[in-house]
Amino acid sequence: MLLYRDVISGDEMLSDAYKIIEVDDIAYEVDCKTIIIKEGEVDIGANASAEGEDAEELEEGAQSVNNVVYSFRLQSTGFDKKGYMAYLKEYMKAVKKHLAATDPERVPVFEKKVTAFVKKVLENFKDYEFYVGETMNPEGHVALLNYREDGVTPYLTYFKDGLSIEKM
Repeated sequence: MLLYRDVISGDEMLSDAYKIIEVDDIAYEVDCKTIIIKEGEVDIGANASAEGEDAEELEEGAQSVNNVVYSFRLQSTGFDKKGYMAYLKEYMKAVKKHLAATDPERVPVFEKKVTAFVKKVLENFKDYEFYVGETMNPEGHVALLNYREDGVTPYLTYFKDGLSIEKM
């Protein structure tokens, strides 16, 4: 199994237990599901909509959660557009510094591709929810949650170069 960690905070952000799609050699996307968890139980794949349960009909002590967010203990955070742009500026400097130390040949590719990708994110800023790792490090990776064209399927986007891959 491969574990993807934030290069800044070291937080676990993702694993290859989920189908990961590489986008434009700059980002990873992973489709998520809504699952129902009950205190004391582990549910790794029940989709509430497939079982006919609505969030309002949950049993006492049960919660409807995003499976990837839940599995990696990601924490919801918020940004306005100006705040996110300020965060990104500092975060991209940190990732570039990390790349310069670990994979210097990747730096020009990163610089070229990240600008176009960030522009797409900012154009659709209102569509995203933001999640940080378990330590809630304000300088760490922020995963972006959005929904596919069907309006139902959630997916998370990660900056590829902001993650290190570790074999478990």
